[in-house]
Amino acid sequence: MKRITAIALSGGIDSLMAAHLLKEQGHKLIGIHFLTGHEPQSPDDHRNTPCANTDTANLSVAKSQPSHKLSTIADQLDIEIKIIDCSSEFKNKVVDYFIQTYQAGKTPNPCMVCNPSIKFGTVFDFARKLGASTLATGHYARINSDKTGKFHLLRGVDPKKDQSYFLARLTRQQLAGACFPLGTMTKSDVVKLAANKGFRPIKRKESQDVCFIRDKNYGAFLAQQQDFKPTPGPIKDVSGNVLGEHKGLHLFTIGQRRGIDCPASEPYYVVRMDTRENLLTVGFKKNLLASECRVKNINWIQETPGQPIKVYTRLRYRHQAASSKLFPVNGKTAMVRFEKPQAAITPGQGAVFYRDDEVLGGGWIAPIPNI
Repeated sequence: MKRITAIALSGGIDSLMAAHLLKEQGHKLIGIHFLTGHEPQSPDDHRNTPCANTDTANLSVAKSQPSHKLSTIADQLDIEIKIIDCSSEFKNKVVDYFIQTYQAGKTPNPCMVCNPSIKFGTVFDFARKLGASTLATGHYARINSDKTGKFHLLRGVDPKKDQSYFLARLTRQQLAGACFPLGTMTKSDVVKLAANKGFRPIKRKESQDVCFIRDKNYGAFLAQQQDFKPTPGPIKDVSGNVLGEHKGLHLFTIGQRRGIDCPASEPYYVVRMDTRENLLTVGFKKNLLASECRVKNINWIQETPGQPIKVYTRLRYRHQAASSKLFPVNGKTAMVRFEKPQAAITPGQGAVFYRDDEVLGGGWIAPIPNI
């Protein structure tokens, strides 16, 4: 009996073409579309749908789709698509994390939480109940296995689209069941292939930001949350001089220039945020540079190092991984020292460690004690 591969379908071109490639390779395929509770134009009554599948006749309840809905994707691929409502899990594991991280004066990275907890957690569990042994997505990354059976996460071949950074918190077990058909392709190749084959995604605009914040900025979203109270506080420079007042630390992130509104001989940037004193510290561009950072709660895909190792550390998605040395503090914490100082090292963001094209692991940037 042929094994079943599930494909997570968002309605966009990447997951659509990933599914097409798998079908061409002969996979027995079933599509899964998961709902977060934050889709536009959502029917109010659908929010009470339990976290379970519905049959394809109920595709019209999919919140994120226009009138032709997911049936258009199902028809193009000639596969069945199941829907799972993950709104409860998504709120508890992703949205609440996002809010709490901002409340702590840090900058969250929700995609790095969603991938292991929702896509390769809740959704993959659902896929297994449908008989699937593998979950594929439209991520631009690669997975290899060696002679010993270990799985390795690698960068996608398209340097402009590589998404291995967002997958660094997948466990070895999750990687063993993951499939990324687009990892060996460039985005332009995917677009051309879709055009040549006549495929039409129903989600035209790619998500470039936090998927659950629509038509409003982060500050407005946070201010609307229950028990979230924006509190004005002082703005000081790195020498301790009071420059003005901010309207809430949640409106800022390390390295931000916009919204400071304090005149100076050169632009000010956010350098630090202190929630205990509700203090925003700003400085000039040179003040953003740091030679080291602390990384906590590291997920090691490869073996946990017992001694210092040389790595390339990526501090955010668009950051060029920088040559550095990692000093283990314990199995989950490390200090990272860079060959050249790096700008805007931001607590709360992910730090991902590479050796050549391989992801060794990734954790969360944390404030360095006593600084």
